[in-house]
Amino acid sequence: MTAAFSDYIVYVDESGDHSLVSIDPEYPIFVLSFCIFRKDEYAQAMTPAVRRLKFETFGHDMAILHEIDIRKKKGLFSKLGKEAREHFLSALTDIIEAADFRLVAVVIDKHKLKARYATPEHPYHLAMEFGLERIYRYLKSMGQDGRLTHLVCEARGAKEDAELELEFRRIRDGRNIFSKPLPFELVVADKKTNSEGMQLADLTARPIGLSVLRPEQVNRTHAVLEKKFCRDGNGVKAGVGLKVFP
Repeated sequence: MTAAFSDYIVYVDESGDHSLVSIDPEYPIFVLSFCIFRKDEYAQAMTPAVRRLKFETFGHDMAILHEIDIRKKKGLFSKLGKEAREHFLSALTDIIEAADFRLVAVVIDKHKLKARYATPEHPYHLAMEFGLERIYRYLKSMGQDGRLTHLVCEARGAKEDAELELEFRRIRDGRNIFSKPLPFELVVADKKTNSEGMQLADLTARPIGLSVLRPEQVNRTHAVLEKKFCRDGNGVKAGVGLKVFP
């Protein structure tokens, strides 16, 4: 018998690549960001707000909000004038600030990972393990233990997806800090899927990475995200909503 579905859904996206062979000196980290939404909040508030902004900005809701396209003014975003772009960015920031969701993020320092371990684990798989453990704790605290929660990840390629699904099942089935099965299911979504949740996760990952890499740098998005991180009873984010490893 299938477990009852939980009241929550998790959207996952990454920033940086997982290679430990060629490490980008400008961005030597890998980030996995998990955005945890109550389904009713997601369906009734966040999704309509993003669609309204797309209609207002582009005249249709088929635009995909990719952080790199917005930042580098590519595709549809290349057509926005300065004023329209500023209005769009301000409105998008307001939507993220108003959205009721919780963040768990894992940042892997690839240089330190290589230096510490003779055979370091795959950064994506390592980040997934740390993330699932923290999400489980949060959802359990919200009365969701034993109810099935779906995690939606973006497809990265047939080989990578197959490896991730295998690793995900290993973690879910008991290779985790709790040594017990976790009530999670993985959904791998096509890159072209027009999912507001996936787009929001994409918009969060790089600002989180930059806040760890260059904490002194002004980071408008991260200032908003700071309020979203899961925290312990004392309000501590480190190790709870944000795991930096090693």
